[in-house]
Amino acid sequence: MSEDEMMQSDSTQAGDGQDIAPGELLIPEDTYLTSGVHIGTQQKSASMRRFVHKVRFDGLHVLDIRETDRRIRLAAAFLARFPADKILTVSQRQYGQKPVRIFAKQIGAVSFADRFVPGCLTNPSLAEYFEPKVLVVTDPATDQQALSEAVSIGIPVVGLCDVNNETRDVDLVIPANNKGRVALATVYWLLTREVLRARSPGVEVPFPLSMEDFEAAL
Repeated sequence: MSEDEMMQSDSTQAGDGQDIAPGELLIPEDTYLTSGVHIGTQQKSASMRRFVHKVRFDGLHVLDIRETDRRIRLAAAFLARFPADKILTVSQRQYGQKPVRIFAKQIGAVSFADRFVPGCLTNPSLAEYFEPKVLVVTDPATDQQALSEAVSIGIPVVGLCDVNNETRDVDLVIPANNKGRVALATVYWLLTREVLRARSPGVEVPFPLSMEDFEAAL
């Protein structure tokens, strides 16, 4: 059983984003909505069906904000269990590269933004060779090389997954728009903050960065 299956109850259903009680979410519901974290694609994979709240008039699938929020918390708690310098985060998506770099810098992790050199995780003769304990991918499709190498060496994978992503090799899914500039900044800002908090439970951890600090340039 994967980490995702262990954390995800089979009975979880997509909730109504309009009935979320104040204070339940990590950030105000309006912030999630204005950042577009919940806006998915028109195409839907079978494995992402459980995270879909509804389909809009234009055919775009809308993700369940409640589940996205819950899984950011789960992912943060999970990542906080690993040595910081053994966490690898990657993004070949342009809008994911800046948030990935800042996320890694703030939590002490390693980032391979932009191009992932094939063999980085499997070929010790490469100068870029690295032995992580866990991988964070921005998009399982565009980060397929890193994902497949992580699977081959048997490390867990946390992945930001849009409605059209296949999740069979992702152990802990964070359902989110992984293509939008502001959406990616929002998710990585939250994940950074929550990892730092999870490492020091009960302690107020200063976090001066804003979501805008994570946004890639247009």
